[in-house]
Amino acid sequence: MVRRSVARLSPEALDEGYALACQTAVKSDVVVSIPPQEKIERRLPTSQRVAKIEVPFPYEPAEHQTIRKYFVEIEPPSLSDNTDDLARLRRTLHAQHGLEMAHLRVDLPVLGKLAIVLREGQWKATVVLEMDTWVSPEGPPRLVDIVPGDGTASSWGVAVDIGTTSNVVYLVDLLSGRVVDTASDYNGQIARGEDVISRIIYASKGDGLSELQGLVVETINGLLSRLAERNGISPNEIYKMTVAGNSTMIHLFLGLFPESIRLEPYVTTTNHPPPVLASQLGLGINALASVDCLPGVGGYVGADITGGVFSSRMCDSQDISLFIDIGTNGEIVLGDCDWLISCACSAGPAFEGAGVQDGMRATSGAIEEVWIDDSTFEASYRVIGDEPPRGICGSGLISLLAEMFISGTMDKRGNLNLGLDTPRLREGDRGPEYVVAWAGETATGQDIVINKVDIDNLLRAKAAVYAGFSVLARSVGTDLSTVERVLIAGAFGQYLDVENAIQIGLLPDMPRHKFKYLGNTSILGAYAALLSRDARRDISELGQRMTYLELSADNTFHDEWMSALFLPHTHVSDFPSVMKLLEKGTER
Repeated sequence: MVRRSVARLSPEALDEGYALACQTAVKSDVVVSIPPQEKIERRLPTSQRVAKIEVPFPYEPAEHQTIRKYFVEIEPPSLSDNTDDLARLRRTLHAQHGLEMAHLRVDLPVLGKLAIVLREGQWKATVVLEMDTWVSPEGPPRLVDIVPGDGTASSWGVAVDIGTTSNVVYLVDLLSGRVVDTASDYNGQIARGEDVISRIIYASKGDGLSELQGLVVETINGLLSRLAERNGISPNEIYKMTVAGNSTMIHLFLGLFPESIRLEPYVTTTNHPPPVLASQLGLGINALASVDCLPGVGGYVGADITGGVFSSRMCDSQDISLFIDIGTNGEIVLGDCDWLISCACSAGPAFEGAGVQDGMRATSGAIEEVWIDDSTFEASYRVIGDEPPRGICGSGLISLLAEMFISGTMDKRGNLNLGLDTPRLREGDRGPEYVVAWAGETATGQDIVINKVDIDNLLRAKAAVYAGFSVLARSVGTDLSTVERVLIAGAFGQYLDVENAIQIGLLPDMPRHKFKYLGNTSILGAYAALLSRDARRDISELGQRMTYLELSADNTFHDEWMSALFLPHTHVSDFPSVMKLLEKGTER
């Protein structure tokens, strides 16, 4: 038995038995049916092969790589030479490869297999060493593994991006530096919360932290297993992992208490986690492989941003650049690398389709772009997968807002013009709404609409991002006109239409050649750190150099946010290209 809430549900939905889970009291056993749309939006391509990902710099394993393999032929012991196996191995590495092994670190698991491997391989073996690292450039080498025979023809590592929504893994050939394959899937933690705050709250209750850690490790292990099987290697042959992600995701991955991230003054347990062993986290790679999480800057500017700024090559130029990663949070970095200042603004989940009546993720059936005729106010659209639409994803919502504003369907305050002669504008169950797709066109058999509540949510999200830009610029005594490059990162960013984003005031109005799409810079930062101890050290130094501005403590943020709630902005003169469009009317 359930008590159902009728708020935000249409009469048709109520007649079909729908209920809002967040407002429904369960009073006895109940059977829950998941609507088809929810099942479909959980799909994510996970078997896509790599077209080509460029090695980010001239790569020499002997110069850059910390994981090294050495083939050794050891003189067997005899009554006249009864030196122990470990000492014999040290001696051979020095004699055959010139390595100083007096202080070789050896952990018990690999020591336990040493005698068996040497005899099984008839005293011919491959030694896997982790040499000097970014943490300890001149530290003692560590014996990671030893296997019988000559296994020097291959060496494997993985770079991982732990996103709030999805996880991505690159399988990397450490000898050539190439990414040979990738895999991705939704982060299993989604089952316990869609955003970082809900997961932090969940982690603070009972066994929530260990459960969330187990879910993300399970997701990553599934991807590792898939990559290993697809490429004919054993997961035990993967000897190194680098990890990027926001601060909360890194904490949950390592099993660190995250509660303080959401509470003032919003501090982490650590912004610079030390490397750990794969066995300590239950990861399905070599037990003694090092797992290195990239450093973050603060509670809401994490390793995904330090890795992203590095991989964006923002520091290759002395020009002032604006780095943006827009998701549930909008992370922003401004500077020229002599100085860098960063902030995070809570954009909310609207750009990911959540908090919007007919919003959905960018999967098959999502409307990704919309056009509105100036004279008839009729809509046309493009759908991912070229199939009947089920909802509207983030890029489609931004496109829709821009078209509604420029066509006059909606005013600068987000109010719909119900006086226009079109059936698409009407009064709905949640107030004024615009029909994007009629029921006969959709896969759900219901109209797909955007209403005033949805519009207000989107305006608040875009205002938060633009206010973040403005506050950062003002805090260093400059303005956005001095920016020479706008670097757009993240999975959502690569589908963002710059024209639409400028027209609604999400992005600053500047020459279009200044904008550059970068894709998933977080995983690219982890990839660079996997290949090179020097790159890893540079990322660490970059994080230490970056100033973090807490917007909640800045008195000007609220004023900037209020100004940005209008389309495109209260100060419309800052958007000359939009003013020109509005003046021309239908000439677009």
